[in-house]
Amino acid sequence: MKTKLMVAALALGVAASSFAADTYVLDSTHTYPSFEINHLGYSITRGRFDKTEGKIMLDMAARTGSLEATIQTASLNTGFDKRDAHVKSPDFFNVEKFPTMTVKASKFVFDGDAVVAAEGTLTLLGVTKPVKLDVSNFKCGAHPMSKKAMCGAEVRTTIKRSDFGMTTFLPAIGDEVKIMVQVEASKS
Repeated sequence: MKTKLMVAALALGVAASSFAADTYVLDSTHTYPSFEINHLGYSITRGRFDKTEGKIMLDMAARTGSLEATIQTASLNTGFDKRDAHVKSPDFFNVEKFPTMTVKASKFVFDGDAVVAAEGTLTLLGVTKPVKLDVSNFKCGAHPMSKKAMCGAEVRTTIKRSDFGMTTFLPAIGDEVKIMVQVEASKS
């Protein structure tokens, strides 16, 4: 009887491990967090962050997942050095005091085999707030060149910068910030 129980427990353990979440590491050369914000009511200022790292845990069988990403705030790039220096200053991102911002999501929402949303938190300027991420163009498969398993998507959300204590030049410079992230991640 003991032998049967041990065999059953071993089989159950093997079966459970075969459905465990897979880890995907963000490809920093193909993952670009970018943003748009209203500038004085006349135009939209756009920028991006060039350094992002993190991982995605994805269990397709159980339809669950999680995300942890760290964005280096000093990697901000709007295409204009003088503006970049000001946006990196204590007036906005305060990159010396807050060198990173983080996104964590512990709830993925699926429609069939596709992730369509995620819920979690954004930490910016030391303030953590809930965030809902809308996901589109989600796809997993083999990379055409490396043949490694990978996933990609477009992620979008909108935040109010004032919720994180970033209030310089409100309301002339918009409070609402649209965030878009093109994500590619390879299975580790």
